[in-house]
Amino acid sequence: MSSTAVRPSAAAPGGTSSSPETTEAWRRLKEAATALQPLQNSDGSVEPEHRQDAADLIAVITAAIRDLAPLFPHDAAYLDLAVADFERWVDSGLGEPDFLDSLMAFQPQQQRTHGLRHLVVFPMYTQNGSSNRLVEAVLVEVLWPEFVAELEAGEYSNKLFVPIRFLDFTPGYDTNSAVLFPETVAVRSTPAFTWGAIFADREAARFRRVLRAAAEITSLELPDDAAQLLDDQRLTEETFVMWDLIHDRTHMRGDLPFDPFMIKQRMPYFLYSLEELRCDLTAFREAVRVEADEDASPDARRHAALVQYAVIFDRIFRFAITGSRVRNYDGLGGQLLFAWMHQNHVLHWTDGKLSIDWDEVAPVVVRLGAAIEELYWRSIDRPKIAHWLAAYDLVSATLTPNPASTWAKGPDALPLDGPPRALTDLVMDDEFPLSMFYEALSKKMAPVIESTCGITGSSPA
Repeated sequence: MSSTAVRPSAAAPGGTSSSPETTEAWRRLKEAATALQPLQNSDGSVEPEHRQDAADLIAVITAAIRDLAPLFPHDAAYLDLAVADFERWVDSGLGEPDFLDSLMAFQPQQQRTHGLRHLVVFPMYTQNGSSNRLVEAVLVEVLWPEFVAELEAGEYSNKLFVPIRFLDFTPGYDTNSAVLFPETVAVRSTPAFTWGAIFADREAARFRRVLRAAAEITSLELPDDAAQLLDDQRLTEETFVMWDLIHDRTHMRGDLPFDPFMIKQRMPYFLYSLEELRCDLTAFREAVRVEADEDASPDARRHAALVQYAVIFDRIFRFAITGSRVRNYDGLGGQLLFAWMHQNHVLHWTDGKLSIDWDEVAPVVVRLGAAIEELYWRSIDRPKIAHWLAAYDLVSATLTPNPASTWAKGPDALPLDGPPRALTDLVMDDEFPLSMFYEALSKKMAPVIESTCGITGSSPA
Protein backbone atom coordinates (compact mmCIF):
# COMPACT_ATOMS: atom_id res chain seq x y z
CA MET A 1 0.00 0.00 0.00
CA SER A 2 2.96 2.33 0.50
CA SER A 3 3.14 3.30 -3.16
CA THR A 4 -0.52 4.36 -3.27
CA ALA A 5 -1.20 5.57 0.27
CA VAL A 6 -2.97 8.89 0.69
CA ARG A 7 -1.92 10.89 3.72
CA PRO A 8 -3.42 14.09 5.13
CA SER A 9 -1.21 17.17 5.18
CA ALA A 10 -1.58 20.62 6.63
CA ALA A 11 -1.77 22.52 3.36
CA ALA A 12 -4.77 22.56 1.06
CA PRO A 13 -3.85 22.41 -2.66
CA GLY A 14 -5.25 25.30 -4.65
CA GLY A 15 -8.18 26.12 -2.40
CA THR A 16 -9.45 26.01 1.16
CA SER A 17 -10.86 23.08 3.12
CA SER A 18 -14.24 24.80 3.06
CA SER A 19 -14.44 24.83 -0.76
CA PRO A 20 -13.01 21.65 -2.28
CA GLU A 21 -15.15 22.20 -5.39
CA THR A 22 -13.05 25.29 -6.23
CA THR A 23 -9.70 23.50 -6.22
CA GLU A 24 -7.63 22.78 -9.29
CA ALA A 25 -7.36 19.14 -8.15
CA TRP A 26 -11.16 18.73 -8.23
CA ARG A 27 -11.33 20.30 -11.69
CA ARG A 28 -8.77 17.79 -12.97
CA LEU A 29 -10.55 14.87 -11.33
CA LYS A 30 -13.95 15.87 -12.68
CA GLU A 31 -12.65 16.43 -16.22
CA ALA A 32 -10.75 13.13 -16.26
CA ALA A 33 -13.69 11.12 -14.93
CA THR A 34 -16.01 12.74 -17.47
CA ALA A 35 -13.58 11.95 -20.30
CA LEU A 36 -13.24 8.36 -19.08
CA GLN A 37 -16.98 7.63 -19.18
CA PRO A 38 -17.32 7.40 -23.01
CA LEU A 39 -14.50 4.83 -23.02
CA GLN A 40 -16.36 2.50 -20.65
CA ASN A 41 -18.86 -0.22 -21.47
CA SER A 42 -22.13 -0.47 -19.56
CA ASP A 43 -20.55 -2.84 -17.02
CA GLY A 44 -17.70 -0.39 -16.45
CA SER A 45 -15.06 -2.28 -18.41
CA VAL A 46 -12.88 -0.77 -21.16
CA GLU A 47 -12.22 -2.31 -24.58
CA PRO A 48 -8.56 -3.06 -25.47
CA GLU A 49 -8.30 -0.26 -28.03
CA HIS A 50 -9.22 2.32 -25.36
CA ARG A 51 -7.19 0.95 -22.45
CA GLN A 52 -4.16 3.19 -22.80
CA ASP A 53 -6.28 6.33 -22.97
CA ALA A 54 -8.31 5.10 -20.01
CA ALA A 55 -5.17 4.31 -18.02
CA ASP A 56 -3.86 7.83 -18.67
CA LEU A 57 -7.12 9.35 -17.41
CA ILE A 58 -7.12 7.11 -14.36
CA ALA A 59 -3.62 8.31 -13.54
CA VAL A 60 -5.00 11.86 -13.52
CA ILE A 61 -7.86 10.73 -11.27
CA THR A 62 -5.60 9.04 -8.73
CA ALA A 63 -3.19 11.98 -8.66
CA ALA A 64 -6.13 14.30 -8.04
CA ILE A 65 -7.43 12.09 -5.23
CA ARG A 66 -4.01 12.27 -3.58
CA ASP A 67 -4.01 16.06 -3.91
CA LEU A 68 -7.53 16.39 -2.51
CA ALA A 69 -7.02 13.96 0.37
CA PRO A 70 -5.72 16.58 2.84
CA LEU A 71 -9.14 18.22 2.69
CA PHE A 72 -10.77 14.98 3.87
CA PRO A 73 -8.61 13.53 6.71
CA HIS A 74 -11.70 11.73 8.10
CA ASP A 75 -11.80 9.69 4.85
CA ALA A 76 -8.09 8.90 4.62
CA ALA A 77 -8.53 5.10 4.77
CA TYR A 78 -11.21 5.17 2.07
CA LEU A 79 -9.20 7.43 -0.23
CA ASP A 80 -6.12 5.23 0.21
CA LEU A 81 -8.13 2.25 -0.95
CA ALA A 82 -9.82 4.16 -3.77
CA VAL A 83 -6.42 4.89 -5.28
CA ALA A 84 -5.43 1.25 -4.78
CA ASP A 85 -8.64 0.02 -6.42
CA PHE A 86 -8.08 2.27 -9.43
CA GLU A 87 -4.47 1.11 -9.82
CA ARG A 88 -5.42 -2.56 -9.46
CA TRP A 89 -8.12 -2.07 -12.07
CA VAL A 90 -5.55 -0.74 -14.53
CA ASP A 91 -3.03 -3.49 -13.70
CA SER A 92 -5.67 -6.20 -14.26
CA GLY A 93 -6.52 -4.95 -17.76
CA LEU A 94 -9.54 -2.69 -17.09
CA GLY A 95 -12.14 -5.42 -17.14
CA GLU A 96 -15.21 -5.07 -14.94
CA PRO A 97 -14.15 -2.79 -12.08
CA ASP A 98 -14.13 -3.98 -8.49
CA PHE A 99 -14.17 -1.31 -5.79
CA LEU A 100 -15.30 -3.47 -2.89
CA ASP A 101 -12.28 -2.65 -0.73
CA SER A 102 -12.72 1.11 -0.94
CA LEU A 103 -16.51 0.83 -0.69
CA MET A 104 -16.24 -1.06 2.59
CA ALA A 105 -13.93 1.65 3.96
CA PHE A 106 -16.36 4.44 3.13
CA GLN A 107 -18.76 4.64 6.07
CA PRO A 108 -20.35 8.11 6.10
CA GLN A 109 -23.09 7.03 8.52
CA GLN A 110 -20.44 6.88 11.24
CA GLN A 111 -19.64 10.61 10.87
CA ARG A 112 -22.95 12.44 10.74
CA THR A 113 -21.58 15.87 11.56
CA HIS A 114 -23.34 18.90 10.10
CA GLY A 115 -21.19 20.41 7.36
CA LEU A 116 -18.75 17.47 7.10
CA ARG A 117 -17.68 16.96 3.49
CA HIS A 118 -16.80 13.88 1.49
CA LEU A 119 -15.16 13.17 -1.85
CA VAL A 120 -16.87 10.13 -3.37
CA VAL A 121 -15.35 8.40 -6.43
CA PHE A 122 -16.61 5.02 -7.66
CA PRO A 123 -17.60 3.19 -10.85
CA MET A 124 -21.35 3.17 -10.29
CA TYR A 125 -24.74 3.74 -11.80
CA THR A 126 -26.91 6.60 -10.60
CA GLN A 127 -30.54 5.82 -9.86
CA ASN A 128 -32.91 7.81 -12.09
CA GLY A 129 -29.81 8.77 -14.04
CA SER A 130 -27.36 6.45 -15.82
CA SER A 131 -27.91 2.69 -15.62
CA ASN A 132 -24.27 2.11 -16.61
CA ARG A 133 -21.51 1.59 -14.05
CA LEU A 134 -19.29 4.48 -15.07
CA VAL A 135 -16.71 6.27 -12.96
CA GLU A 136 -18.55 9.09 -11.19
CA ALA A 137 -17.18 11.65 -8.77
CA VAL A 138 -19.24 13.74 -6.41
CA LEU A 139 -18.47 16.21 -3.65
CA VAL A 140 -21.07 16.18 -0.87
CA GLU A 141 -21.77 17.87 2.44
CA VAL A 142 -23.60 16.24 5.35
CA LEU A 143 -26.82 17.83 6.61
CA TRP A 144 -27.36 17.04 10.28
CA PRO A 145 -29.17 19.90 12.06
CA GLU A 146 -29.61 19.67 15.82
CA PHE A 147 -33.32 18.94 15.75
CA VAL A 148 -32.74 15.97 13.41
CA ALA A 149 -30.04 14.64 15.73
CA GLU A 150 -32.57 14.99 18.56
CA LEU A 151 -35.23 13.04 16.67
CA GLU A 152 -32.80 10.34 15.53
CA ALA A 153 -31.48 9.89 19.08
CA GLY A 154 -35.05 9.33 20.29
CA GLU A 155 -37.95 7.45 18.73
CA TYR A 156 -36.76 7.82 15.14
CA SER A 157 -33.44 5.98 15.30
CA ASN A 158 -32.01 5.32 11.85
CA LYS A 159 -28.29 4.63 12.07
CA LEU A 160 -27.87 4.07 8.33
CA PHE A 161 -29.46 7.31 7.08
CA VAL A 162 -27.14 10.04 5.75
CA PRO A 163 -28.73 13.28 4.46
CA ILE A 164 -26.41 15.23 2.18
CA ARG A 165 -26.25 18.13 -0.25
CA PHE A 166 -24.36 18.52 -3.52
CA LEU A 167 -21.21 20.58 -3.88
CA ASP A 168 -20.35 19.34 -7.39
CA PHE A 169 -20.63 16.20 -9.51
CA THR A 170 -19.86 14.41 -12.79
CA PRO A 171 -22.55 13.86 -15.50
CA GLY A 172 -24.22 10.84 -13.90
CA TYR A 173 -25.65 13.17 -11.29
CA ASP A 174 -26.63 15.90 -13.74
CA THR A 175 -29.93 14.03 -13.81
CA ASN A 176 -32.93 13.36 -11.58
CA SER A 177 -30.91 11.10 -9.29
CA ALA A 178 -31.19 12.19 -5.67
CA VAL A 179 -29.60 9.24 -3.87
CA LEU A 180 -26.13 7.88 -3.26
CA PHE A 181 -26.40 4.17 -2.48
CA PRO A 182 -23.54 1.68 -1.98
CA GLU A 183 -25.42 -1.00 -3.92
CA THR A 184 -24.85 1.00 -7.13
CA VAL A 185 -21.05 0.53 -6.95
CA ALA A 186 -19.25 -2.08 -9.06
CA VAL A 187 -17.93 -4.80 -6.71
CA ARG A 188 -16.78 -8.43 -6.98
CA SER A 189 -19.29 -9.65 -4.40
CA THR A 190 -22.32 -8.14 -2.73
CA PRO A 191 -21.57 -6.97 0.83
CA ALA A 192 -24.00 -6.15 3.61
CA PHE A 193 -24.88 -2.56 2.78
CA THR A 194 -24.61 -0.27 5.76
CA TRP A 195 -25.80 3.20 4.71
CA GLY A 196 -27.93 5.19 2.32
CA ALA A 197 -27.52 8.86 1.44
CA ILE A 198 -30.20 11.18 0.08
CA PHE A 199 -29.56 14.57 -1.53
CA ALA A 200 -31.95 16.73 0.46
CA ASP A 201 -30.89 19.85 -1.41
CA ARG A 202 -32.02 18.41 -4.75
CA GLU A 203 -35.30 17.20 -3.27
CA ALA A 204 -35.92 20.60 -1.71
CA ALA A 205 -34.95 22.61 -4.79
CA ARG A 206 -37.19 20.73 -7.19
CA PHE A 207 -40.03 20.76 -4.64
CA ARG A 208 -39.83 24.55 -4.39
CA ARG A 209 -39.78 25.06 -8.14
CA VAL A 210 -42.65 22.64 -8.80
CA LEU A 211 -44.81 23.90 -5.92
CA ARG A 212 -44.38 27.53 -6.96
CA ALA A 213 -45.57 26.75 -10.49
CA ALA A 214 -48.37 24.40 -9.41
CA ALA A 215 -49.76 26.89 -6.91
CA GLU A 216 -49.81 29.59 -9.59
CA ILE A 217 -51.41 27.34 -12.22
CA THR A 218 -54.12 26.05 -9.86
CA SER A 219 -54.62 29.36 -8.01
CA LEU A 220 -53.91 27.53 -4.75
CA GLU A 221 -53.47 29.88 -1.82
CA LEU A 222 -50.66 28.54 0.37
CA PRO A 223 -50.79 28.87 4.16
CA ASP A 224 -48.20 31.34 5.44
CA ASP A 225 -45.91 28.69 6.94
CA ALA A 226 -46.06 26.56 3.78
CA ALA A 227 -45.26 29.64 1.69
CA GLN A 228 -42.00 30.01 3.64
CA LEU A 229 -40.77 26.87 1.90
CA LEU A 230 -40.86 28.67 -1.44
CA ASP A 231 -38.39 31.30 -0.31
CA ASP A 232 -36.05 29.41 2.02
CA GLN A 233 -33.95 26.62 0.50
CA ARG A 234 -32.24 25.75 3.80
CA LEU A 235 -35.54 25.47 5.67
CA THR A 236 -36.91 23.20 2.94
CA GLU A 237 -33.78 21.04 2.97
CA GLU A 238 -34.13 20.50 6.71
CA THR A 239 -37.82 19.67 6.26
CA PHE A 240 -36.94 17.00 3.72
CA VAL A 241 -34.27 15.58 6.02
CA MET A 242 -36.92 15.02 8.70
CA TRP A 243 -39.33 13.50 6.17
CA ASP A 244 -36.64 11.21 4.73
CA LEU A 245 -35.43 10.14 8.18
CA ILE A 246 -38.86 8.79 9.12
CA HIS A 247 -39.71 7.48 5.64
CA ASP A 248 -36.46 5.54 5.38
CA ARG A 249 -36.77 3.89 8.79
CA THR A 250 -40.38 2.86 8.08
CA HIS A 251 -39.34 0.30 5.47
CA MET A 252 -39.20 -3.13 7.17
CA ARG A 253 -41.02 -1.83 10.27
CA GLY A 254 -44.58 -2.55 11.33
CA ASP A 255 -47.04 -5.29 10.39
CA LEU A 256 -45.76 -6.06 6.92
CA PRO A 257 -46.33 -8.53 4.11
CA PHE A 258 -43.62 -11.18 4.03
CA ASP A 259 -41.61 -9.16 1.50
CA PRO A 260 -42.86 -5.55 1.41
CA PHE A 261 -40.12 -4.53 -1.02
CA MET A 262 -41.05 -7.32 -3.47
CA ILE A 263 -37.29 -7.79 -3.95
CA LYS A 264 -37.37 -11.45 -4.94
CA GLN A 265 -40.89 -11.54 -6.34
CA ARG A 266 -42.36 -10.13 -9.52
CA MET A 267 -45.43 -8.33 -8.22
CA PRO A 268 -47.87 -5.81 -9.69
CA TYR A 269 -46.49 -2.30 -9.55
CA PHE A 270 -49.37 -0.96 -7.47
CA LEU A 271 -47.92 -2.90 -4.52
CA TYR A 272 -44.75 -0.81 -4.79
CA SER A 273 -47.02 2.25 -4.80
CA LEU A 274 -48.60 1.22 -1.53
CA GLU A 275 -45.26 0.53 0.16
CA GLU A 276 -43.77 3.91 -0.76
CA LEU A 277 -46.99 5.72 0.10
CA ARG A 278 -47.18 3.86 3.42
CA CYS A 279 -43.74 5.19 4.36
CA ASP A 280 -44.65 8.75 3.35
CA LEU A 281 -47.93 8.64 5.24
CA THR A 282 -46.13 7.28 8.29
CA ALA A 283 -43.83 10.30 8.08
CA PHE A 284 -46.94 12.49 7.82
CA ARG A 285 -48.59 10.83 10.85
CA GLU A 286 -45.45 11.07 12.96
CA ALA A 287 -45.02 14.71 11.96
CA VAL A 288 -48.54 15.39 13.24
CA ARG A 289 -47.54 13.73 16.50
CA VAL A 290 -44.24 15.63 16.85
CA GLU A 291 -45.93 18.95 16.10
CA ALA A 292 -48.31 18.34 19.02
CA ASP A 293 -45.56 17.11 21.37
CA GLU A 294 -44.82 19.84 23.90
CA ASP A 295 -41.66 18.02 24.96
CA ALA A 296 -40.18 18.24 21.47
CA SER A 297 -37.88 21.15 20.64
CA PRO A 298 -39.38 24.22 18.94
CA ASP A 299 -37.29 23.45 15.84
CA ALA A 300 -38.59 19.89 15.67
CA ARG A 301 -42.19 21.03 16.06
CA ARG A 302 -41.81 23.74 13.43
CA HIS A 303 -40.31 21.35 10.91
CA ALA A 304 -42.92 18.72 11.74
CA ALA A 305 -45.65 21.10 10.60
CA LEU A 306 -43.72 21.73 7.37
CA VAL A 307 -43.21 18.01 6.73
CA GLN A 308 -46.99 17.64 6.46
CA TYR A 309 -47.15 20.26 3.73
CA ALA A 310 -44.15 18.77 1.95
CA VAL A 311 -45.59 15.24 1.86
CA ILE A 312 -48.90 16.42 0.44
CA PHE A 313 -47.55 18.92 -2.09
CA ASP A 314 -44.69 16.76 -3.37
CA ARG A 315 -46.97 13.76 -3.73
CA ILE A 316 -49.90 15.47 -5.45
CA PHE A 317 -47.99 17.94 -7.62
CA ARG A 318 -44.66 16.35 -8.53
CA PHE A 319 -44.93 12.58 -7.98
CA ALA A 320 -48.29 12.24 -9.71
CA ILE A 321 -47.16 13.68 -13.05
CA THR A 322 -43.42 12.94 -13.14
CA GLY A 323 -42.06 10.20 -15.38
CA SER A 324 -43.71 7.96 -17.94
CA ARG A 325 -47.04 6.20 -17.49
CA VAL A 326 -45.35 2.80 -17.64
CA ARG A 327 -45.86 1.19 -14.21
CA ASN A 328 -45.21 4.52 -12.52
CA TYR A 329 -45.62 3.46 -8.90
CA ASP A 330 -44.68 6.82 -7.37
CA GLY A 331 -47.05 8.55 -9.76
CA LEU A 332 -49.84 6.21 -8.75
CA GLY A 333 -49.25 6.99 -5.08
CA GLY A 334 -49.59 10.71 -5.77
CA GLN A 335 -52.80 10.16 -7.72
CA LEU A 336 -54.21 8.07 -4.88
CA LEU A 337 -53.48 10.70 -2.23
CA PHE A 338 -55.04 13.48 -4.32
CA ALA A 339 -58.20 11.50 -5.07
CA TRP A 340 -58.51 10.34 -1.45
CA MET A 341 -58.35 13.93 -0.21
CA HIS A 342 -60.85 15.04 -2.85
CA GLN A 343 -63.31 12.25 -2.12
CA ASN A 344 -63.05 12.95 1.60
CA HIS A 345 -63.95 16.59 0.92
CA VAL A 346 -60.79 18.31 2.17
CA LEU A 347 -59.47 19.13 -1.31
CA HIS A 348 -61.67 21.05 -3.75
CA TRP A 349 -61.53 22.03 -7.42
CA THR A 350 -64.16 24.73 -7.78
CA ASP A 351 -64.46 27.60 -10.27
CA GLY A 352 -61.13 26.57 -11.76
CA LYS A 353 -59.30 26.95 -8.45
CA LEU A 354 -57.76 24.41 -6.08
CA SER A 355 -58.30 24.80 -2.35
CA ILE A 356 -57.51 22.63 0.69
CA ASP A 357 -59.21 22.70 4.09
CA TRP A 358 -56.02 22.52 6.13
CA ASP A 359 -57.76 22.31 9.50
CA GLU A 360 -59.36 19.03 8.40
CA VAL A 361 -56.54 17.48 6.36
CA ALA A 362 -54.53 15.62 8.99
CA PRO A 363 -57.13 13.03 10.10
CA VAL A 364 -58.12 12.34 6.49
CA VAL A 365 -54.53 11.69 5.37
CA VAL A 366 -53.82 9.60 8.47
CA ARG A 367 -56.87 7.44 7.63
CA LEU A 368 -55.40 6.56 4.24
CA GLY A 369 -52.21 5.46 5.97
CA ALA A 370 -54.27 3.40 8.40
CA ALA A 371 -56.09 1.69 5.51
CA ILE A 372 -52.77 0.62 3.98
CA GLU A 373 -51.54 -0.61 7.37
CA GLU A 374 -54.74 -2.62 7.80
CA LEU A 375 -54.11 -4.20 4.39
CA TYR A 376 -50.58 -5.12 5.48
CA TRP A 377 -51.70 -6.45 8.87
CA ARG A 378 -54.20 -8.80 7.25
CA SER A 379 -51.73 -9.94 4.59
CA ILE A 380 -50.01 -12.58 6.74
CA ASP A 381 -53.34 -14.43 7.02
CA ARG A 382 -53.94 -14.36 3.27
CA PRO A 383 -52.52 -16.23 0.29
CA LYS A 384 -50.33 -14.08 -1.92
CA ILE A 385 -52.88 -13.73 -4.70
CA ALA A 386 -55.63 -12.82 -2.23
CA HIS A 387 -53.33 -10.06 -0.89
CA TRP A 388 -52.76 -8.76 -4.39
CA LEU A 389 -56.50 -8.68 -5.03
CA ALA A 390 -57.14 -6.89 -1.74
CA ALA A 391 -54.48 -4.31 -2.59
CA TYR A 392 -56.08 -3.74 -5.98
CA ASP A 393 -59.46 -3.29 -4.30
CA LEU A 394 -57.98 -0.67 -1.97
CA VAL A 395 -56.57 1.38 -4.84
CA SER A 396 -59.52 0.94 -7.21
CA ALA A 397 -61.99 1.99 -4.50
CA THR A 398 -60.57 5.50 -4.93
CA LEU A 399 -58.97 5.58 -8.39
CA THR A 400 -60.77 4.55 -11.58
CA PRO A 401 -58.96 1.74 -13.43
CA ASN A 402 -58.29 1.78 -17.15
CA PRO A 403 -61.55 0.85 -18.95
CA ALA A 404 -59.63 -1.85 -20.84
CA SER A 405 -58.30 -3.45 -17.64
CA THR A 406 -58.75 -7.18 -17.07
CA TRP A 407 -58.05 -6.71 -13.37
CA ALA A 408 -60.94 -4.27 -13.09
CA LYS A 409 -63.34 -7.01 -14.20
CA GLY A 410 -62.68 -8.87 -10.98
CA PRO A 411 -61.38 -12.32 -9.96
CA ASP A 412 -63.60 -14.18 -12.41
CA ALA A 413 -61.72 -12.61 -15.32
CA LEU A 414 -58.25 -13.46 -13.97
CA PRO A 415 -56.28 -16.72 -14.35
CA LEU A 416 -56.21 -17.45 -10.63
CA ASP A 417 -55.27 -21.11 -11.13
CA GLY A 418 -52.04 -20.30 -12.96
CA PRO A 419 -48.67 -18.90 -11.91
CA PRO A 420 -48.64 -15.45 -10.24
CA ARG A 421 -46.67 -14.06 -13.18
CA ALA A 422 -49.72 -14.49 -15.40
CA LEU A 423 -51.61 -12.08 -13.14
CA THR A 424 -48.79 -9.56 -13.12
CA ASP A 425 -48.60 -9.64 -16.90
CA LEU A 426 -52.27 -8.64 -17.09
CA VAL A 427 -51.68 -5.42 -15.15
CA MET A 428 -51.65 -2.67 -17.73
CA ASP A 429 -48.67 -0.33 -18.01
CA ASP A 430 -51.06 2.47 -17.11
CA GLU A 431 -53.57 0.55 -15.01
CA PHE A 432 -54.86 3.74 -13.38
CA PRO A 433 -54.69 6.55 -15.97
CA LEU A 434 -54.46 10.20 -15.07
CA SER A 435 -57.72 11.94 -14.26
CA MET A 436 -58.92 14.86 -16.35
CA PHE A 437 -57.54 17.20 -13.69
CA TYR A 438 -54.08 15.68 -13.97
CA GLU A 439 -54.15 15.46 -17.75
CA ALA A 440 -54.68 19.22 -17.88
CA LEU A 441 -52.20 19.96 -15.11
CA SER A 442 -49.46 17.78 -16.58
CA LYS A 443 -49.52 19.66 -19.87
CA LYS A 444 -48.84 22.92 -18.07
CA MET A 445 -46.40 21.49 -15.54
CA ALA A 446 -44.31 19.29 -17.85
CA PRO A 447 -41.75 22.01 -18.75
CA VAL A 448 -41.34 22.93 -15.08
CA ILE A 449 -40.78 19.32 -14.01
CA GLU A 450 -38.34 18.77 -16.88
CA SER A 451 -36.41 21.86 -15.80
CA THR A 452 -35.61 20.29 -12.43
CA CYS A 453 -33.28 17.71 -13.98
CA GLY A 454 -29.85 18.29 -12.42
CA ILE A 455 -31.15 20.93 -10.02
CA THR A 456 -29.31 21.51 -6.73
CA GLY A 457 -29.71 23.74 -3.71
CA SER A 458 -27.61 26.42 -5.39
CA SER A 459 -29.72 26.49 -8.57
CA PRO A 460 -32.08 29.44 -9.15
CA ALA A 461 -35.47 28.84 -7.55
